[in-house]
Amino acid sequence: MKIGELAKLAGCDVVTVRFYEGAGLLPAPARTGNNYRSYSLPHVEMLHFIRQCRLLDIPLLDIQRLLQLRGSPQESCADINGLLDAQIARVKARIEQLKMLEVEMNNLRRQCGVGVVSKDCAILAGLSNQDDASRKDEIHA
Repeated sequence: MKIGELAKLAGCDVVTVRFYEGAGLLPAPARTGNNYRSYSLPHVEMLHFIRQCRLLDIPLLDIQRLLQLRGSPQESCADINGLLDAQIARVKARIEQLKMLEVEMNNLRRQCGVGVVSKDCAILAGLSNQDDASRKDEIHA
């Protein structure tokens, strides 16, 4: 099948297929006599796997390792468990960052009432405050 057909079957754009090929996650397909890419069912399955990993926000390097492990069915699950545990830790850390972000945004929102003109808006003043901005950068670091 051609790249457009693969993308359609996987529910993504052609650009996404090319990106995963370029990143080394999706193996290069065979070429036809007229040099068109020719994809097969294993490409569809692998692309679905990659997309599912991305939906779980798994980093590309970890996806690459998972694909390697997927290709070695006799390997222990220990590495897979380790990768997933690390991803769970990243998700928990991100949730904590988002909670702190919510608190900061609520604090900003409480500073300004309805009907105030923008030149007197405490939210705009708060967003302009350098000390607050550097503190927020620390939250997201």
